[in-house]
Amino acid sequence: MLMLVRRVSRVSMGVSAGLEGVSIGETRISFVDGQNGRLVYSAHDAVELAESRSFEEVWFLLHNGRLPAAGELRGFTAELRQSGRLKPEEVEAVLPVLRGEPMAALRSALSVLAASRGLRPWLNRALSELSSEAVGLAAATPQLVEMVLHRRGPMAWDEPAGYAERYLWGVLGGRPEPGLARALEAYLILTADHGMNASTFAARVATSTAADAGGALVAAIATLSGPLHGGAPGPVLDMLDAAGTREEARRWISAELAAGRRLMGFGHRVYRVDDPRAVALRRVATEIGGPRVELARAVEQEALSALAELKPSRPLRTNVEFWTAMVLERCGIPREAFSLTFTSSRMADWTAHVIEQASHNRLIRPTADYTGPMPPPPP
Repeated sequence: MLMLVRRVSRVSMGVSAGLEGVSIGETRISFVDGQNGRLVYSAHDAVELAESRSFEEVWFLLHNGRLPAAGELRGFTAELRQSGRLKPEEVEAVLPVLRGEPMAALRSALSVLAASRGLRPWLNRALSELSSEAVGLAAATPQLVEMVLHRRGPMAWDEPAGYAERYLWGVLGGRPEPGLARALEAYLILTADHGMNASTFAARVATSTAADAGGALVAAIATLSGPLHGGAPGPVLDMLDAAGTREEARRWISAELAAGRRLMGFGHRVYRVDDPRAVALRRVATEIGGPRVELARAVEQEALSALAELKPSRPLRTNVEFWTAMVLERCGIPREAFSLTFTSSRMADWTAHVIEQASHNRLIRPTADYTGPMPPPPP
């Protein structure tokens, strides 16, 4: 079923802060089962996909509701590869706007790229045009991220390189190790979609106005740039830096909790059991190794024990950001690029939701309960 925005009575139905527990419609793209710890992408388990499929296959799945046949995969991969190559004039247009912190620079870069391609509102146009424009922008993300980080034009990469390898190639400035490229691909798949999260909702709201594909994706990037949405992996490394050694971890964690500070990488608004993405990324981090994996395990164990003692009635488990930090650091991605990397994974989700919203659109226009004073009644 495609999304159908429900009619809401003008009579107040009560307020749900942050729209928590409020369904804005229907989607066939993904389902977050927080009670049972499952993440489903169009009838497929996300963890199983991360273990056995490419990012291109999962991107196709999110768009089409099924995995691609061999010929379809070759065609879609070729489309992504071709769209991912910026033209010289596009590079020249983007370079002058690469200012400020990385997410702000990426937001500006994608906006300029969309403008340089002459994208228009999708209303009264073929849906296939919107799809091609959205995917074209998203596929260029690895080269845009490379430009943001290095403030130069993108390098050339091997023709057969997939999306994950192209991304890592651009960040590192050279060919990545195959094992690390595959680890990054697992991360990209596991974080490609996560239900009606804030940035996905922002993309759908913008799309519901018939904004062009660039406007919808820029709205999503702007929303993801907020530290309450996608900014925790970097602070996880800061936490490990502060914790020091395995022996010091318990004392440091106790001091943090006693001071009322939050432990980064723990607790989730939806999951009441283990976050399946965190469990999968723990395995990935263990497989690729790294100097801080053992420290991370120690901090995780001490933190879970301390949180269970402090808040026994509230399930606070390891979330995806904790082991994301370990995987991205081992892949050689700098902390300032963690949110950029998250953005690169979410492009598959955002483009799928943009197309789904447009395919059965109704302007998203919620209400709010007025709490201010009323004017005096007329005489």
